[in-house]
Amino acid sequence: MTTKTLLMASTMLSLGLATAATAQDDVPAGAEDDVLKIGLIYTLSGPAAALGEQARNGFMLAAEQIGEIGGMETEIVVIDDEQRPDKAADDARELVQREEVDFVVGPIFSNILVAIHQPVVETGTILISTNAGTSNFAGADCHPNFFVTSYQNDQNHEVMGAYAEQQGYQNVFLMAPNYQAGKDSLAGFKHSYTGGVAGEVFTELGQLDFSSELAQVAAFQPDALFTFMPGGMGVNLVKQYDQAGLSSVPFLSAFTVDETTLPATQDAAVGLLGGANWAPDLENEANAAFVEAYIEEYDAVPATYAMQAYDAAQLIDSAVRKVGGDLTDRDALRAALKEADFDSPRGDFSFGNNNFPIQDFYLTEAVKREDGRFATSAREVIFDDYVDTYADQCEMGAS
Repeated sequence: MTTKTLLMASTMLSLGLATAATAQDDVPAGAEDDVLKIGLIYTLSGPAAALGEQARNGFMLAAEQIGEIGGMETEIVVIDDEQRPDKAADDARELVQREEVDFVVGPIFSNILVAIHQPVVETGTILISTNAGTSNFAGADCHPNFFVTSYQNDQNHEVMGAYAEQQGYQNVFLMAPNYQAGKDSLAGFKHSYTGGVAGEVFTELGQLDFSSELAQVAAFQPDALFTFMPGGMGVNLVKQYDQAGLSSVPFLSAFTVDETTLPATQDAAVGLLGGANWAPDLENEANAAFVEAYIEEYDAVPATYAMQAYDAAQLIDSAVRKVGGDLTDRDALRAALKEADFDSPRGDFSFGNNNFPIQDFYLTEAVKREDGRFATSAREVIFDDYVDTYADQCEMGAS
């Protein structure tokens, strides 16, 4: 069910539907209003709800801290895509045509991003992805109305490929769900790993029983397992891996062992390694303030999903202030977004020519904190100021 909220100086009020309209040319129908309208599309139900909830919470935390985003009265509409691309596409059309939003923020999953991309950006509305970052939108299909505050999908997986290479592994078993992000994950791992592959398995998206795949791992006895299993998939895989007695096989992952899954996996995940663009214990002032505020507000350690959405709100705030609230000059608005003039909890952050981030990437480890909570911890920098490998296929240029 669609949730609609009005954020006005940290006060939450209900809001009815706006008058139906169709965005034309490059200026959305609502751009001349005095209200800044933002639509959030996240997966907020089902096994992957924890991911979307973290993202929504991160964005709303920043919005509450800012008050009026961009110095404007702010309306935020929150929609659950239910992890259904067809519904998400309809949601996106409702946001840009009926709600007349100025920005659409989200989603979590790449198949949802593919579904909402065209309905949003081709109306002149700005789409900011706070998680999904498929290779085509980083390369040949890049678009001036599309910005990403997360990463290109391959990159966190490239971290683990580089680590496997560093460790001298020659026989790694690969496993990921059978959808675009899963394919990107294994492509990313292989981009920085030159050793052999013991086996390569694509599971069903949403699969929760991995007994067959783990039997293969046990049979092959590879140097390591590399996997991408977000949300409930990751929870079950880690628990079943532990129960199968496979601790002798190093478990390498991305988006599988993080703050969305650790509350459920707990000790079974401690010591497992991952690749990430951020961790809660990064030492900078903005990060310390963000993590403290998130824990105080939501009684949970934030995951990267929350951080990236938090940055999206900061990004919008900085850009709208730079253009003095004039959302009709789209070139000026896009240029202001490109400047990324805000302090990110991840530290250094800038946009490349394709509107994807240039940032550092880390090897992380699951740990139990002194306060008893489980979280990831940054062990070492693997890539410094890393530009994704598809940027040179984007023809937007550097400006």
